[in-house]
Amino acid sequence: MLEPTDIVRYEEGGPKVVLLDQRRLPDEEVELECGTVAELVTAIRELAIRGAPAIGIAAAYGLALAAERGEDLDAAAAALAEARPTAVNLAWALGEMRDDPTPAHARRLHEEEVERCRAMAAHAAELFGPGTRALTHCNAGGLATGGYGSAVGALRAAWERGLLAHVWVDETRPLLQGSRLTAWELEAAGIPHAVIADSAAAALMAGGEVDCVVTGADRIAANGDTANKIGTYSLSVLAAYHRLPLYVIAPTSSVDLATATGAEIPIEERAGAELTSRFPARNPAFDVTPAGLIAAIVTEHGVHRAPYADSLAMLV
Repeated sequence: MLEPTDIVRYEEGGPKVVLLDQRRLPDEEVELECGTVAELVTAIRELAIRGAPAIGIAAAYGLALAAERGEDLDAAAAALAEARPTAVNLAWALGEMRDDPTPAHARRLHEEEVERCRAMAAHAAELFGPGTRALTHCNAGGLATGGYGSAVGALRAAWERGLLAHVWVDETRPLLQGSRLTAWELEAAGIPHAVIADSAAAALMAGGEVDCVVTGADRIAANGDTANKIGTYSLSVLAAYHRLPLYVIAPTSSVDLATATGAEIPIEERAGAELTSRFPARNPAFDVTPAGLIAAIVTEHGVHRAPYADSLAMLV
């Protein structure tokens, strides 16, 4: 399994931020070195590193890099924050770093994020019954969090406890982060799984082959509305129709109590060329799942139930 420093780390010699280039997975494991904030911003925008907690960690290392290079910290923070607008972890990490923009502080934030993932995974595993067949969307593993994982971390914890039988992995259009990254992580962990087309989820649910849906989150509003990779909202509607629970597993760094509802969450639009090289296209990277379709939100503090305006407010 990958160590946190295999996914993203800061190296003083240079200095530089070093990333496992997720665009090259699963076929190649190649590191990408970013010696400037501008290079790191490009790496985040182009998904060399992705996943809300992981890009927050990368941004923390990026601000440390800017400080070490004597760059304007306000300009560096603004560029990093604008790299991808939906995930609140970017702004959270930059806020944490402003009073102490050192590599040591960034590494501490990284370590704390990994520990949050381990704690939330343990809480989430308690929601699984013996022989659970779970369906997961996009990638919410160690690659997305800087180590261990949120939703995939929960699957790992359930597997280690003998509760998980199988994982259905949505390929996750348009960037195939499920079939490229989640399947790769599950294979490394020895967890039985199979990749499915996103459009196959309904048939599997109708056939009684799914017991729960497990996802991560890029931003959770104060009322529990949750932004995650495009297609999560569709899954939540399908799960509700088939009376299956949908669990959202995310660290408190993904909870944005300053955003009242999902209607206020900015949704990143990516280039249409990711879908087609010829025709007009719309390519929203995320959608918002209403809180009423979420059975539980799990953070490092435990399992939170509706009304989320109350249970999440206790995190302050």
